[in-house]
Formats: sequence, structure tokens, C-alpha cells
Amino acid sequence: MKYKGIIVLLILTLIISACSSNKEQSHQEHSSNGDLQEKTASADVLPTFLKGQSEEVRLVYQAAGKSTELLQWIPCYCGCAESAGHKSNMNCFVKKINKDGSVVWDDHGTRCGVCLQIAAESIKMKQEGKSIKEIRHYIDEKYKEGYAKPTKTPMPL
Repeated sequence: MKYKGIIVLLILTLIISACSSNKEQSHQEHSSNGDLQEKTASADVLPTFLKGQSEEVRLVYQAAGKSTELLQWIPCYCGCAESAGHKSNMNCFVKKINKDGSVVWDDHGTRCGVCLQIAAESIKMKQEGKSIKEIRHYIDEKYKEGYAKPTKTPMPL
């Protein structure tokens, strides 16, 4: 019986969060390469194009949105530099963060296992205490053979 109150509270929380996210203004448009881009109010508000995606994809997007300071230094090896003009693994998920904190998301990562894997590995290593340079070196070594040319991502300082 005491769990009934917790369940009701959890359901109400889910309903409220679902309603509030529907009120968030978002704007979608296609980039020149066909990727869907969507602007949300902040990294806390995920884009609507993630609806219908797996929980794993949504989790990587959520983590990537909060890890742009790391992912901007990590190259991507899926070929997106040529096909989409990406500069780093960050761009597979986030095109840019505006001065007002709003985020322009990119749906490229929803269709690319390489992008998802690089982001997940990099974020996990950062959580384990690795430096950005250590992470960059690991990614460069792991993906240097058998993958597309990397994005032209500058080396971290």
C-alpha cells in the first residue's frame, strides 16, 4: 500500500514532464545534406526527432548535449566531415549551442553507430577521470584503420 503513493507520484511526474516538454518551442529544418536539425531551449530539452528512437540513442544524445566541452575535441570517423561538413563528434549530435543556451541538435547520430560509439566511449572515459588528450589519443588510435577519414578536429590544448 505504501508503494501506491510512490507510483502515483511517479506517474504524475511523468505526465507533468511530458506536458512541459510539449510546451517547449522547437524549430526543425533540414540541412543541405538532409540531416534534420532542431532547436530546443537548452541541453535539458531533447529534440522531438528522438521520439521512437531506442533508449540507448536517447541516452547518448542526452549525455552528448551535456558533454559538448569534451566532444568538440573528439574527431568522428564515420565520414561525416565530407558528407555533412562536421568538425567533430559533437556535430553528430549538436550543431551548435547559442549564446542564450538554446541548442541546435542534429539527427545524424540517430543513424550512425560509429558516431554513437565514439561519443559513448569518450563520455565514459571522461567520467572515469581520463583527460581530454588521453581520450583523443585513444579514439584516434582505435579508429585510425578500417574507418573513414576523421573530421578535422583541432587537438585539445
